[in-house]
Amino acid sequence: MRKIITIGEALIDFIPEQIGVGLDQVQRFMKAPGGAPANVAASAAKLGANAYFMGMVGNDGFGTFLNKTLKDVGVDVSRMKQTSKAHTALAFVSLKENGDRDFIFYRDPSADQLMEPIDLDRSILDESILHFCSVSLKDYPIKETHLEAIAYTKKHGGIISFDPNVRLPLWEDHQAYQKVIRTFIPFADILKISDDELSFITGFRKEEDALAYLKSFKIRYIIITRGKSGVTLYTRNKRYDAPGFKVTPVDTTGAGDSWIGTFLSLLATNELTEDNEEKHLPIYLRYANAAAALTTTKYGAISALPSQKEIDDFMEAIEHANGLVFPK
Repeated sequence: MRKIITIGEALIDFIPEQIGVGLDQVQRFMKAPGGAPANVAASAAKLGANAYFMGMVGNDGFGTFLNKTLKDVGVDVSRMKQTSKAHTALAFVSLKENGDRDFIFYRDPSADQLMEPIDLDRSILDESILHFCSVSLKDYPIKETHLEAIAYTKKHGGIISFDPNVRLPLWEDHQAYQKVIRTFIPFADILKISDDELSFITGFRKEEDALAYLKSFKIRYIIITRGKSGVTLYTRNKRYDAPGFKVTPVDTTGAGDSWIGTFLSLLATNELTEDNEEKHLPIYLRYANAAAALTTTKYGAISALPSQKEIDDFMEAIEHANGLVFPK
């Protein structure tokens, strides 16, 4: 089994108790652990993967809370640093009636952005799956740390997974944000993008043009997530579509992270080759879709991530209702 290493931010999401109102009208918030790379590590760990989180949090109560939360769900946090130079990042979230969100972030700098290359433990990167996002790619030490981690992993037989996870409120210069995402795309063996991010990242409005642009980088798997409509995965010569699942969402925070965390955990356990992709990829996509759907039925991110039993029970119930047997 390959190790899954995620690198980047761990932060606190403050989730509103009131739904369907803007942040200016929210009266009370609930503290929830989050940060996309941390969420992915937690998702993979809950499904039995050997998952590590590499990042930095503040030497404060929020940082201690995040460390304990990740450890409690099975993530190896021995490479998670704490610093007194900046506080743990915070995000305040407003929720719409359909579970969609708006954000206000408190960082620049936050502790995660101060992680330096010297803080890397390269010994665990050999033949690993290294996953990262774009939030930590501003011009702080963490950006150079990403570059060194990626270069080392690629040189030592690893797989690079990139989910841009676009957060426009974090960047005043959106052209610079687009440019840095494009700079990191060629490093990816696995690229996950939501359909509503395609145009911003690629500069093309039509999906076929956006895909042509992405395919020019010879990425092994290009994954387009489509929310409740499911997902499309492109290999270099095939396309796989998997429909979504109908649930009643309350909070979509962490759904994409749950999706990729589930997919990577399956890949780490049973690695794919060109000979077995056609057999296994449709199952992996359906399973990841189920995990993401279940995540939206609870509040928060890490706290909402489903266990393997929850996913299995959900899948079996769906397939039984349709007179089918879901292959394991």
